Amino acid sequence: MKKILTSLALVGLVAAGTAAFAAEEAHNAAAPTHFPINEPKEMSWSFTGPFGTYDKAQLQRGLKVYKEVCSACHSMNLVAFRTLSDLGYNEAQVKTLAAEYTIHDGPNDAGDMFDRPGKPSDHFPAPFANEEAAAASNGGAAPPDMSLLAKARGVERGFPQFVFDIFTQYDAGGPDYIHSLLTGYDQTPPAGMVIPEGTHYNPYFMSGVSLKMPKPLSDGQVTYDDGSPQTVDQYSRDVAAFLTWAAEPHMEDRKKMGFRVLVFLLLFGALVYLTKRKVWEGVAH
Repeated sequence: MKKILTSLALVGLVAAGTAAFAAEEAHNAAAPTHFPINEPKEMSWSFTGPFGTYDKAQLQRGLKVYKEVCSACHSMNLVAFRTLSDLGYNEAQVKTLAAEYTIHDGPNDAGDMFDRPGKPSDHFPAPFANEEAAAASNGGAAPPDMSLLAKARGVERGFPQFVFDIFTQYDAGGPDYIHSLLTGYDQTPPAGMVIPEGTHYNPYFMSGVSLKMPKPLSDGQVTYDDGSPQTVDQYSRDVAAFLTWAAEPHMEDRKKMGFRVLVFLLLFGALVYLTKRKVWEGVAH
């Protein structure tokens, strides 16, 4: 009888421990303390790695997504229209694209401000007059400028990932985060999680369980002329690539220069070694 009671007690302890662990897991899921809740998904990008290059067709599609969707709320104050020639546009196309925008300029000779069509030397105009107006139009949270967003939004990777990143040269934290955020709106929050009113749950958001920005993309929203899929996933890939270029337009030149420097150092090192051998070959050691 004593053995039976002991066995029952052990079974009860195990069951209680299991229930407590499950309850703790449910509580942690409903009240997370670490963000983003889900790590951004690692995507395949043409511009990663020591020999990566930008896909100009993808950058042009990303520009179109920005113009037709993102530019309604987000500025790109540091990007000039003339730099779009790097995307494969000729001078006439850049002038036409810049002229689609209205630039508030001045003062003129009479001291008045005026509006005019954009020129290649202009930067993308902001959709709001100032940050206060942007915040007032977006529920109190001003949308961030997108000029350097792909560099500013990389998520820190914990151990042992950051160790592997040293050897793999992982440098796509920003675009991975942007893609995951834009595709992460349709997920359902865990049971018991409180989502503040007027916000939208997204497990990839790096500052909380939800954000003010509603889901910005939907299938078929932007028309592509090159036959690429018109899906949220493709839109997110393309605009993430475009924002990466906006944040680092000279990446390809930097990588080419780095490769040339390494080749030079290898050749220079070999010449120094051969010179040393030649100079000291007749000297007894």
